[in-house]
Amino acid sequence: MAGHASLCAAVDGPVLLPDDIAYEEECRTFNLSRVLTPAVVVGATSTDDVAAAVRHASRHGMPVAVRNQGHQVVLPTAEDALLITTNRLQEVSVDLGRRTVRVGAGVTWSQVLARTEPAGLAAIVGSAPHVGVVGYTLGGGLSPILGRALGYAADHVRWMEVVTADGAVREVTSDSDPDLFWALLGGKGNFGVVTRMEFEVFPVSRFYGGGLWFRGEEMRPVLEAWRALVPVLGEETTTSFSVQRLPDVAALPQPLRGAFVLHVRLGHLGDSAEGAQIAEPLRTAATPVHDTLAERPFGEIGHIHNDPVHGMPLVETSFALSDFSAATLDRFVELTGPGSGCPMKNVEVRALGGSLDREPTRPNSVSSRGTPYMTFAVGSGSPVQLRAMTEFIGAYTRGMSPWRAPHHIVNFLAADEALSEAEVRGFYGAERYARLAALKRVYDPHNMFRFNHNIRPAA
Repeated sequence: MAGHASLCAAVDGPVLLPDDIAYEEECRTFNLSRVLTPAVVVGATSTDDVAAAVRHASRHGMPVAVRNQGHQVVLPTAEDALLITTNRLQEVSVDLGRRTVRVGAGVTWSQVLARTEPAGLAAIVGSAPHVGVVGYTLGGGLSPILGRALGYAADHVRWMEVVTADGAVREVTSDSDPDLFWALLGGKGNFGVVTRMEFEVFPVSRFYGGGLWFRGEEMRPVLEAWRALVPVLGEETTTSFSVQRLPDVAALPQPLRGAFVLHVRLGHLGDSAEGAQIAEPLRTAATPVHDTLAERPFGEIGHIHNDPVHGMPLVETSFALSDFSAATLDRFVELTGPGSGCPMKNVEVRALGGSLDREPTRPNSVSSRGTPYMTFAVGSGSPVQLRAMTEFIGAYTRGMSPWRAPHHIVNFLAADEALSEAEVRGFYGAERYARLAALKRVYDPHNMFRFNHNIRPAA
């Protein structure tokens, strides 16, 4: 600890080295197969702690990595880095008059829901409410209910507090610092450590939604119906589907235990009668084995996807799709359907569009506008199972390549994807990447924040 004695004196939170008992837990991420081994960890309790940690790293020529409450991937292991953890930054304040919420970087969406739902207000929450607000929003933020109607979570940010590579604490708005504001929202953690954020919320108290599960053997007629449904949906309706090979566990309802199923999700902002009518072509295509579509309070948004809450060893991949045509469906069924040998727990496709395609009032660098669909595959299991899943990921990527779109949602990139500068430039697009790289040269010229899908400073 001798080399970091000044850091211990400068921060209130814990400072941990690899031999310390609490080090491993402080470095733990949701994906348990990824082990972080930074040189030192700072458990920040305030913005001042973050600023002191960044200044210490700068003096010692150390890169900085950030572990927040989700969606901020640290690459690859953060070796030799100073890792800042932000889960102790727990501020949550709601301004009902302005319809805004201000949060610290450690706050999750479930904490926000607990404060906004009683007031009949809703934020652009993702499919997993246990995920942190800030990391999710810096990568865009895709909602299974409000996205097509209102756009990305990043589109509704009003204010951020950020510690940049020089250790300065900046308050950033689209008026005060339009370039940095633009770069932060979509550029993930490449431009500093966002410690607090303020965003808009909306008068939404309920929705119609949930899921329909069908036998996996009947996925083709259901997906034919889904494919025909998506182009005629209004922006108040959002949908996706997932091919699932579920474990045989008591936590699942009986029809789903150990089952091979197709899970079609729906979130609708209109009334229940409208929502049921929208779902009718799916029910006509095949008989669901399990049905949770219902009128729900907004706080039950997590019941649409039912994402896992606890960490586990994972392999995953994702990419954007330019189309979901009949040919796309044929290939998808060939790769994931009955008899395919697909080992993944979950292979999904989400329909985007609507307000997700429109530029916001306060511009940002979110890279996926105009992308009609995205696909995401994830699996968990033993090391042997993970190797088989990794092989499948390669086959799935190759098989779907004719419909792969160049730009993508940054939040869904896996830790081992888009590691080269050319790949990162590809999913941002050349023009957007050039502007981001120029701004990186201004705000982080030595690439201190590089343990991510890295935007390198322009030469």
